Amino acid sequence: MAKSSQLSILGGLAAAIGASACCAGPLVLLLLGISGSWISHLTLLDPYRPIFIFVVVVLFGFAGWKIHQPVENCADDEACAVPKVRTRRKAVFWFTTLLAFVFVTSNYWIIWVV
Repeated sequence: MAKSSQLSILGGLAAAIGASACCAGPLVLLLLGISGSWISHLTLLDPYRPIFIFVVVVLFGFAGWKIHQPVENCADDEACAVPKVRTRRKAVFWFTTLLAFVFVTSNYWIIWVV
């Protein structure tokens, strides 16, 4: 459970960053003091945004399914049977889900920040 849910969370977070690269990427680069005409080419990723969002939803759905499975499905010697580990994994999952949500929805709220 640990490896599959960790990999899907990391993959989902990477896809969320990819989904926000067209909108939040140029703003972040400008806030860091990096400028140039090449920044406008980051909008080339915009047609792939729905694919990135689909990947985010699938990977986080799989991770949530693995993390929130009943304790009865875990063997006694697995980490998913330990309450402290389950709580920590759920907290990491929900934090990264919130972070991915911020990245994916960045093109809707970024105009108010600028």
